[in-house]
Amino acid sequence: MEIDARGLECPKPIILAENALSKIEEGLLTVIVDNEGAFENLKKYAARFGYYYETEKKENYWKIRIVKGYTCQINALSKKETKKDLLMIISSNVIGKDENLGKILMKAFFDTMIVTGQLPQMIFLMNTAVKLSTIDEEFVSILKKIEQMGTEIFTCGTCLKYYNLEDSLKVGYRGTTNHFVEGMFDFNKTVWIG
Repeated sequence: MEIDARGLECPKPIILAENALSKIEEGLLTVIVDNEGAFENLKKYAARFGYYYETEKKENYWKIRIVKGYTCQINALSKKETKKDLLMIISSNVIGKDENLGKILMKAFFDTMIVTGQLPQMIFLMNTAVKLSTIDEEFVSILKKIEQMGTEIFTCGTCLKYYNLEDSLKVGYRGTTNHFVEGMFDFNKTVWIG
């Protein structure tokens, strides 16, 4: 069975895959996507449910083949993932209501994380915080330092689209709502800022 999910935003490719897999006892499902966020989320979905999967990158799209119901699932099921410590979700480009003070506080917050080395494993930027990874050069530079120190940075794809900033992402990756929904289960702690 094959699903062509090119052009679909997350979580639709996962919903289609889940629906297709629920209708079979065993078999192979191939899902084709054209954005990296959907590709990464499909891999996480397959791993979470213990499905064996293989991936293939083409020029303008990815294929992920998910196997359900065969014995090759045993290895995937026996691997127990350890939880990561901290997911930070930032939903504003400022801290607080005052725009000028809020920008100063946000910069101080990030600078303190860098200086102390106390960083989350992942930062997810959404709502107006997408400006931090796109058009605010001062914060792009700061976020690049944080990324170089080992933090994964994702920016909400729906928010990028809403603010017409899809072609302006300068640090990290385009993310999906799956990042913060899965954060409730994959991380020991999730912190919201903004």
